[in-house]
Amino acid sequence: MQKALGVYGQVLRLVRRLPKDSRPYYAKYARENFVNYRDVEANDTQFLDELFLRAYNHSLWVLNKYSVDESAATKLKEICCG
Repeated sequence: MQKALGVYGQVLRLVRRLPKDSRPYYAKYARENFVNYRDVEANDTQFLDELFLRAYNHSLWVLNKYSVDESAATKLKEICCG
């Protein structure tokens, strides 16, 4: 659970780096996705790792879309992949 909260927090921090007009959309999108998977079993580590990797990869895609430096996602990468 702590790891999921850390990922969610980092995603929201990255949303703050996006242009102001796109922030509400991506903040809502992130929340909806995390809420959709709240019932995943905490002991299903393989599925959770896949979800965290997907969150990281999608975050990179969004950062690239808005020309935000990928290095902003270093902490997210550490949590998701490290």
